[in-house]
Amino acid sequence: MVRPSGTTQWFDPAERCPATPWAAPYNDRAMRPDYTTARLSGWGRTAASSARTARVATDELAEHVKSATGRGVILRGLGRSYGDPAQNSGGTVLVLGGSVDEVVIDDETGVVTCPAGVSLHDLLRRVVPRGWFVPVTPGTRFVTVGGAVASDIHGKNHHFEGSFGNHVHSLRLMLADGTVRTIGPDQEPRLFWATVGGMGLTGAILDVRFSLLPIETSVCRVETTRCRNLDELLAEMAHGDENHRYSVAWVDLLARGRRGGRSVLWRGDHARLDEVDERRRLDPLSYAPRHLASVPPVVPSSGFVNSTTSALFNELWFRKEPRRPARAMKSIPSYFHPLDAIGGWNRLYGRGGFVQYQFVVPFEREDALREVVRRVVSSRLASPLIVLKRFGPGNPGPLSFPMEGWTLTVDMPAARDGSGPLLHALDAIVLEAGGRHYLAKDAHTTPEAIRRGYPHLDEWLAIRREVDPDRLWQSDLARRLELVA
Repeated sequence: MVRPSGTTQWFDPAERCPATPWAAPYNDRAMRPDYTTARLSGWGRTAASSARTARVATDELAEHVKSATGRGVILRGLGRSYGDPAQNSGGTVLVLGGSVDEVVIDDETGVVTCPAGVSLHDLLRRVVPRGWFVPVTPGTRFVTVGGAVASDIHGKNHHFEGSFGNHVHSLRLMLADGTVRTIGPDQEPRLFWATVGGMGLTGAILDVRFSLLPIETSVCRVETTRCRNLDELLAEMAHGDENHRYSVAWVDLLARGRRGGRSVLWRGDHARLDEVDERRRLDPLSYAPRHLASVPPVVPSSGFVNSTTSALFNELWFRKEPRRPARAMKSIPSYFHPLDAIGGWNRLYGRGGFVQYQFVVPFEREDALREVVRRVVSSRLASPLIVLKRFGPGNPGPLSFPMEGWTLTVDMPAARDGSGPLLHALDAIVLEAGGRHYLAKDAHTTPEAIRRGYPHLDEWLAIRREVDPDRLWQSDLARRLELVA
């Protein structure tokens, strides 16, 4: 058994400072002594709940699963889901161990077999110097490979290469009865696609076999374009994204009038060796992500994010970019994971935490996207962290989030007056347009909203009942959204 560092704290390597409080062990003598009780929350730091917790090795997992209480068990990675999918109030939460030394890379084919508990952070440090990159990465590299499958993560390249599940050849899944199955798109495909995006509710992912992307250098050629408003941004993305593997836009949702919806669009591709300077050619695949600073563990209860500070940040952020389209070379960390350089940035929102609201609407429903933007601008609740991307076709996963359309991500303080009614009003707009919400980000939607947004939910529930008739796999999100029926 590998215990957390010390006796009361679990250290997140992404922050280099305490991330999840681990309290003293339970006093119940019947309980295993290696469990602790912890009050857990998602990255948004809302709706915390307590569960018994332990970090376990893969060969110990079945034993721990069998000892779960009536509230069931869920696996947790690095806690980067924004809401409550990796919490289990009154039940068990297990952190699955895994070493990057167990990673097996076939340098001929680019196929890697990786323990589910290994993070993209550690995996990138292993594969980039060998000329490979992960097929999909979200805005943080501090997610586990198992979490990448369970959330079916997407990145800046969805319009080009789809989500993480599209690149998986097979995975090993431990079911509720302790048996292990090897599944994939060609082997038990129903269970495989129910697991991709299934938020850990079909079983415990043990390891994953998937394809890597070949690269010649560890830098990206990035083209930056400033757009005066939302319409200009949508037109630019609709007619230029197909020429680039990666595309992401930042949108100012605090500016009003003629400046409303002003944006910065960054489109990128992995740089070839003949495109970098002589200094870079000496070590073209060097990879050393930097940690610049950490937010102090204690900040004012109201936090630092409000309409005044956000508007100032937005003004500086927009003006620092060139007026005319420009190209530059950026490292992998600076282009894909800029916020990872600041440990514990989620604490900037204060004690109440924040909500990251992400949705997708079809391409023909730009009117719905504009209405959401109008209402968020009017509310003055948006933080500077606003991201717009284009999705390509989705995959067969019944609970996989991406589908063809526009996806907007809006961060806002959770404790501000009016945020709840605003979000539910936005839900109605999204659902009427035929859109849906991302379960890995969700912290507020209702069972009805998820049922409307995911038309194949009943198919997923049927598969879940087949492999987990006693509802062993549970989480706060699963109960809140009625995914344990």
